[in-house]
Amino acid sequence: MLSVRVGWGYDAHPWAASRPLVLCGVRIPGHEGLAGHSDGDAACHALVDALLGAAGEGDIGRWFPPGDPRWRDASSLGMLRQVAARLAGAGWRIENVDVTLIAAHPPLAPWREGFVQSLAGALGVEAARVNVKASSGNGLGFSGEGSGLAAVAVAVLEPPDAPEAAREAGPSPAAR
Repeated sequence: MLSVRVGWGYDAHPWAASRPLVLCGVRIPGHEGLAGHSDGDAACHALVDALLGAAGEGDIGRWFPPGDPRWRDASSLGMLRQVAARLAGAGWRIENVDVTLIAAHPPLAPWREGFVQSLAGALGVEAARVNVKASSGNGLGFSGEGSGLAAVAVAVLEPPDAPEAAREAGPSPAAR
């Protein structure tokens, strides 16, 4: 039987007219960006938290403190890449990740494939292990009313101590 750990992450940022919009490491032209200490990429922030949670390694604020000037305007995709590399180096294996972006605007579905490719590259996994979807929020809450964007992420990791037979079997048929 495959042994896995599951982590969940959430992040939200208000819109900021003076910044470019970056989601999943992809720059979206023609729309205001998100406020934040780094580049404000709420999708990457939520995914970092999900990965760290699954591995029992705290949260994004512990790894990349918002008051630390090193992370001012930093690439959140770069942060995600760092976390993924550290987890892989410790023997963790990403089974799959799933990200939901919640915003009244802009329409995000046209960018989905770019989001998936960008995240897969940063995580060092094939695109089939990454899912990204978007919801308008139906006019409800901060993001649904158009005040900003929220992101939710789930990560499923195989721990370093998983039985070798389970590792050799690969992902479950549902994940293939």
